[in-house]
Amino acid sequence: MSEMKSLAKDTVIYGASSIIGKFLNYLLVPLYTYALARTSDYGIVTNIYAWTALLLVILTYGMETGFFRFANREDYDPKTVYKTAFLTLLCSSAVFTMLVVVFHQPIANALGYPDHSEFIEMMFATVAIDAFACIPFAYLRYQKRPIRFAALKLLFVILNIGFNLLFLVVLGKNDVFYVFLSNILATCIQTLCLLPMTLPKGGQFSAPVLKEMLRYSLPLLILGVAGIMNQTLDRILFPYLYTGEDAQAQLGIYGACFKVAMVMMMFTQAFRYAYEPFVFAKHKDRQSVEAYADAMKYYIIFSYLILLGVIFYLDIFRYIVASDYWEGLKIVPVVLWTYVFQGIYFNLSFWYKLTDETQWGAYFSLIGLVITLVIQVVGVPIIGYWASCGSSLVCYFVIMLLSYFIGQKKAPVPYDMKCIGGYTALTIGLLAVYYALRLYYIHNIWVMMAIGTLLLGIYLFVLTRRDFPLSGLPVVGKYFRKK
Repeated sequence: MSEMKSLAKDTVIYGASSIIGKFLNYLLVPLYTYALARTSDYGIVTNIYAWTALLLVILTYGMETGFFRFANREDYDPKTVYKTAFLTLLCSSAVFTMLVVVFHQPIANALGYPDHSEFIEMMFATVAIDAFACIPFAYLRYQKRPIRFAALKLLFVILNIGFNLLFLVVLGKNDVFYVFLSNILATCIQTLCLLPMTLPKGGQFSAPVLKEMLRYSLPLLILGVAGIMNQTLDRILFPYLYTGEDAQAQLGIYGACFKVAMVMMMFTQAFRYAYEPFVFAKHKDRQSVEAYADAMKYYIIFSYLILLGVIFYLDIFRYIVASDYWEGLKIVPVVLWTYVFQGIYFNLSFWYKLTDETQWGAYFSLIGLVITLVIQVVGVPIIGYWASCGSSLVCYFVIMLLSYFIGQKKAPVPYDMKCIGGYTALTIGLLAVYYALRLYYIHNIWVMMAIGTLLLGIYLFVLTRRDFPLSGLPVVGKYFRKK
């Protein structure tokens, strides 16, 4: 019981810090879109951050997972494993940084920023520091120090926002350079605070241990690269594929409107952190597959609720970005559905992890990568960023279905498909009514928001009557219980 309480406490701390951090970082979106001089400036930010996300996966090459794997094995000394991983990541990150310093101009030319090689130097150096820091952060988790972990993660977010406010608002420096400068300053300060408490003590660097860790970790690199490319390839390839004028401006509009839909990602992550532990705890004395089925059902139910809320109140959410970006808001519903499918795919992934058939994860990621690549190469020159968001939608929809049908053969789970299908039909029906009224009959946004509120109320009524009775809520639930 004490172990369960400790696990629950750590989950709350890690989850809260992650959600709070993402929400605070989300506040940078309106800051950038309102403060930066042009939509093309935000296009540069979107493109370079996509490159850094990909590079981070490459530069960590699965060593974080490898560290946890070998540090918890009885036949390995945890201190030796940590020191080996620490020094290895330090060396590889240092070598990468030196290469960037030497070849920054050719890299900048290749990426389309020949006049701004300083962007490449700053952000690629930042990602090298982040890659190295992943092992010290993993060590904090290994030592079960969630408060220090969370505090340092939030420190970065607060510093990054603070520097951005200083440069962009207080000093009026509405230039992309200061966005990247804020990031590298915050990263350096965070790392300097992290190192004193995570420097290796004891143990020694071991080449045999490194060999075993690399043998375990490098296959994960392939899976990680394929996975992150499914999420970032649209923003990486867009400037190369778009044939219209000012590709960076169109990418900026796409990137900003994509961020509007990230409300879904934050809420669904909050759901996984907050609700799943209770579902599994509830079923601790029963078959675990029932817990997986319940978790999936409630994830989908609440994802649809968030999707409907964002779409029905998009006329309010649009103020997250400046009016120059509003032309791209039509992609938000597509992105919301993409996040729903991505979340379902994540929840389905347990079967190949528990059966030690992780090669299926690689297969799905590679299939998704091919789909994403083909749709973008063919579609972006014709329909622009609609092909970018469409490729993500199709990618996750296909691999979601593949994971479900193959998983039901390998490790069957009794998902309540009747309930899930019912909520899916209800959601699509409410959306059809909303769009029919908006497109053909009613053009007043306030009237449409009132109608959206009514439709959302219908969904909530079904939810509370069928699967989530108000009497079960903490504190206030007693007021809804029958005498």
